[in-house]
Amino acid sequence: MAQWTSAVGTAQLARLITSQQERPAVPGARKAPAYRTLADGIRLLVLEGRVPVAARLPAERELAVALSLSRTTVAAAYEALRGEGFLESRRGAGSWTSVPAGNPIPARGLEPLPPESLGSMIDLGCAALPAPEPWLTKAVQGALEELPPYAHTHGDYPAGLPALRQMLADRYTERGIPTMPEQIMVTTGAMGAIDAICSLFAGRGERIAVESPSYANILQLMRAAGVRLVPVAMGPALSGWDMDVWRQVLRDSAPRLAYVVADFHNPTGALASDEQRRAMVEAARSAGTVLIADETMAELRLDPEPAMPRPVCSFDPAGSTVVTVGSASKAFWAGMRIGWVRAAPDVIRSLVAARAYADLGTPVLEQLAVNWLMRTGGWEEAVGMRRAQARENRDALVAAVRRELPDWEFDVPAGGLTLWARAGGLSGSRLAEVGERVGVRVPSGPRFGVDGAFEGYVRLPFTVGGPVAEEAAARLAAAARLVGTGAAGGAEPPRTFVA
Repeated sequence: MAQWTSAVGTAQLARLITSQQERPAVPGARKAPAYRTLADGIRLLVLEGRVPVAARLPAERELAVALSLSRTTVAAAYEALRGEGFLESRRGAGSWTSVPAGNPIPARGLEPLPPESLGSMIDLGCAALPAPEPWLTKAVQGALEELPPYAHTHGDYPAGLPALRQMLADRYTERGIPTMPEQIMVTTGAMGAIDAICSLFAGRGERIAVESPSYANILQLMRAAGVRLVPVAMGPALSGWDMDVWRQVLRDSAPRLAYVVADFHNPTGALASDEQRRAMVEAARSAGTVLIADETMAELRLDPEPAMPRPVCSFDPAGSTVVTVGSASKAFWAGMRIGWVRAAPDVIRSLVAARAYADLGTPVLEQLAVNWLMRTGGWEEAVGMRRAQARENRDALVAAVRRELPDWEFDVPAGGLTLWARAGGLSGSRLAEVGERVGVRVPSGPRFGVDGAFEGYVRLPFTVGGPVAEEAAARLAAAARLVGTGAAGGAEPPRTFVA
């Protein structure tokens, strides 16, 4: 019986492998044999989770034709992968991917490292900061004081606690967008909100337009739902959204949904202007596309300029086009798994009705804690602390990367939590692999693209500062040297680092 559980098409695998090779040559790098380059490319795809474990690979002859290689080269690459434990084969069943004994199964998202790994590894994979104390403790204490009346109920509130729905509606109204509680549903984080929206609007095989690059975990959520992702290229640097391209894609593809992060985009940090937001909403309305506006980074403005534009939903007063998603995870703390959806009342009713078959509702205690923060002014105090910490970390990381890696290119965003860096002509996938061996975890660019795009990029979050930022940049520079000279196999194990 075959051991594979999925299959990777020949054209798909060829695109992924080719994307790794479309980079300028690095001076002084040793050129590897063709079979070794192919084997390394497939191994990296497996390690990053972009090709699943237990996925059947194309036959040698098919892949050779697609890559314009000899069958002997592909056969040698497959044999090398078998010897390293990354491929298994059986006569009549083909070959499928695997991982060597003792290796962790690769994840396709950006999961944080377990706390026990942090002594020797600097984690730049997860764009999340520690809780802003004492506000987390105060919020939980306040929530516990308000919990007894709710404890006498069944505790299931599919639309969210009425008090928090009213609070969130009032906050939108204060931003100039009149909102009723009936337009709010509280969810388990922004991921829960977007999962619910996709389930309601886009079944398997439906098209969803996404920025390219976009947030890796959302892309993977949508892939797992079986939708067809339609990438829309971002403009150069921090210019953000090319509205001519957006209009064309929405007109030609007619996607059911479009997903955008207009406020300090993840991963690039770009901020959409009022004009871009208005044009985006108009293009979506004309195409009959529902626009998901992800506001999870909206409160993380780190510089006084530019001024914040109007919310995306303000350009859709009827509420027929834009569905807004917010969250406490980035602005406050990732462990506070509270998100929300703002939409037309009929959309909220449909989302709430569908929730009966999902998670029934969001934990009451966390909702009370967020409501306490927003009611008492603690939210503004905590978000102010978060901005100051992120700004300090950003400046330290930028200075360290510029010193250690002067050929890396990036623009410094005015807000958000991430820096999108072109890695000096190196492979982001190889940097990610070698980085873990020298003690720094960094996600490669292809995680944020569709079908292997952005191989030459990495994302750096503003989660470390001071000496840790300097050490992280030094380790990245060590990884870059090893990748650039072709000596990655000799990477030293990471040393313990205590901030």
